[in-house]
Amino acid sequence: MQIDFKEINIGIYIRQCITERGIEISRICNFFKCSENEVNDMLCKKSTDTQTLLHWSKLLEYDFFRLYTQHLILYSPPTKTRNPEYKDTLPKFRKNIYTKEIIDFILEILETGYKTKGQIMAEYGIPKTTLHKWISKYKK
Repeated sequence: MQIDFKEINIGIYIRQCITERGIEISRICNFFKCSENEVNDMLCKKSTDTQTLLHWSKLLEYDFFRLYTQHLILYSPPTKTRNPEYKDTLPKFRKNIYTKEIIDFILEILETGYKTKGQIMAEYGIPKTTLHKWISKYKK
């Protein structure tokens, strides 16, 4: 599945996953307890609610939430130091977890000459040593 992390249109990715897995529309209708028209409406949407996305992830055995996580990793601004008096009660996640898809995405940008190493490091906040490690380990 080719992914554009800058612009996420979830309906397109769900439709692509359905095609790749060969899932019958009748099975989808039964799973969601809805009509074929309602399924097609879902597939035409650019975004969807989290409960519906969770159902799609279960049905298609693909973590669609990860698309958004990878977008955050690549495009969110650097975190600032928070006020020490402020207590976070939500779970904390590491931002620097790079998946194979992100690594491939970055190396493709570099390989095609779309961006230089310096631009990639500046725009995505990827450390120089990490980028060089990826180049030596994954470059084709």
